[in-house]
Amino acid sequence: MQYSEGLESFDFVFARQPLSSLVRPLSMSADFDVRYTARLARLNLSEVEIAKFQAQLGQVLEYVEKLKAVDVSGVEPTAHAFSVQNVFRSDESRPSFSPREALENAPRSANGLFIVPKVIE
Repeated sequence: MQYSEGLESFDFVFARQPLSSLVRPLSMSADFDVRYTARLARLNLSEVEIAKFQAQLGQVLEYVEKLKAVDVSGVEPTAHAFSVQNVFRSDESRPSFSPREALENAPRSANGLFIVPKVIE
């Protein structure tokens, strides 16, 4: 299959080469390749934007390295910081309008139904 939209043409023939050879693995280092990532995302970035994103992504990766150093061996795994519980009310029937009362103020009704203007063109 030929795909030629974007910066360059790719010929995806999975029978000839493994998928892992098409995608370069990302490393956790400050030299994160912004150009390569932008090309994968089909983004045209200026040199100023590349330098800006390079610095920002470098800071993010440095912070991730700091988080790796934190000892979490005694922390119980959780999905949320606080316990999550169902905050919905119970599904019980309550007194409501009768069909006649609901249609009392309707501009138009027929056979116990609201008549509304057609909105599909």
